[in-house]
Amino acid sequence: MALSTRHILSIRDLSSRDIDLIFQTADSFREISERDIKKVPTLRGRTVINAFFEDSTRTRLSFEIAGKRLSADTINISTSGSAMAKKGESFGDTVLNLEAMNPDILIIRHNQAGAPLLASKLIKKGHVINAGDGMHEHPTQALLDLFTIREKLGRVKGLKVGIVGDVAHSRVARSDMLLFRKMGLKVYLCGPLTLMPPSVEAEYGVTWVPSFDDIIPKLDVLIALRIQKERLEEHLFPSLREYARYFGINEKRLKKAKTELLIMHPGPVNRGIELSPDVLDGPRSVILDQVTNGVAIRMAILYLLLGGEGEKGT
Repeated sequence: MALSTRHILSIRDLSSRDIDLIFQTADSFREISERDIKKVPTLRGRTVINAFFEDSTRTRLSFEIAGKRLSADTINISTSGSAMAKKGESFGDTVLNLEAMNPDILIIRHNQAGAPLLASKLIKKGHVINAGDGMHEHPTQALLDLFTIREKLGRVKGLKVGIVGDVAHSRVARSDMLLFRKMGLKVYLCGPLTLMPPSVEAEYGVTWVPSFDDIIPKLDVLIALRIQKERLEEHLFPSLREYARYFGINEKRLKKAKTELLIMHPGPVNRGIELSPDVLDGPRSVILDQVTNGVAIRMAILYLLLGGEGEKGT
């Protein structure tokens, strides 16, 4: 089976059936990563280009490992080593030159919202995956988030999820909100009003709550977002210490929480700001499980975008 969409640019591109199919496929691919020899010939002869025009560690490595475990020929390029940075080539011309090399999948991360969409309009064949674009979306991160919730709690529909932090500047939050609401979860937002996008409740069907402590007892999952320290220069909140006091997650604050509450974070974590060390390294944290599941989710997406051809294992 294959996905109903040619490209994955947004959670909006995926139907509920697509999401279920990705999760079912990821379930089977998890086993490959637990083998001594972590490779199957599924995508042998296929070419995947990771075009990361913005710095990344987890996402880039996750896509690279996913491709290599499926035996795809995986090539990485970055802005620092591209003609865009060194010789002034436009993004569009770079995409057209990459397409001329006949890759099967082009994975794009860019600091400008809409860059993967532009690439999808320029290429005539192959597939584009959005690995994070500006303040728009990060769909594969949302998929691995929900996959982890499903794995740990055994269900998704009806769960209550809290997202705390800088929602306004977070592409992860936007993809999470779209995916969680599509799949029947209730979403609450908390954070400084200066870090909330306008009309977020009406646009995404979520609920903003002013008091972080009041919402904690209701939650099944709590997702902390990275505070971008450069926002301090914009004076959107007084200080990191002030933020940690009112919105940081620590064990004292979690005394009111359900015993099965999951703590998540897209990474990288600012220790002592979004999460205290005891929470980050504690039993509620499933952050490293998110990283592990990211490989399985991305393996599933690469496989399904190429039509689900071949055998998944040997």
